[in-house]
Amino acid sequence: MGPLIATRSRSSRASGFTLLEILVVVAILAIAAGLVVASVDRDERGTLDREARRFAGALDYAARRAQLRHETLGVSVDDRAWRFWLRSDGRWRALSDDEPLAPRVMPDAFSAQAVSFAGQPIAPQTIVPLRASGRNEPYAFRLASPSLEAIVTADPMNRIAVAGPRAFTP
Repeated sequence: MGPLIATRSRSSRASGFTLLEILVVVAILAIAAGLVVASVDRDERGTLDREARRFAGALDYAARRAQLRHETLGVSVDDRAWRFWLRSDGRWRALSDDEPLAPRVMPDAFSAQAVSFAGQPIAPQTIVPLRASGRNEPYAFRLASPSLEAIVTADPMNRIAVAGPRAFTP
């Protein structure tokens, strides 16, 4: 009678990948993905478009919050950043308890500026109010990169629009 257990020789080993080979491939893919993300992040037009849409979304959220909570909020921009404010007891105080309305600093070489409120030019750092009634004056902000700009506007019905990014000459 022969052996009860079948033996396998080393030459007939099952084919496949070892754990080490799989880990090396995963590491290479992770490095390649990191390089792709880094190169995409350097895309000036895409970055400006993303920042403008982020700001527009925050403005829309703030206007809705002001109406729902019956409070007066405000927004200001200062060179490379924007900040939201809450009006209470006759004074403005910076908002810090609401993540979508947290202060935001734009990437290097990008800028933000207030353009107009109620059809009139406004000074830097002016707080543009967002009223609890929902009846707001039209306003506009400009976000810019070294060669592109995007204009974020709102009408009296709180409809936020983003124009651009488009080329401009400084």
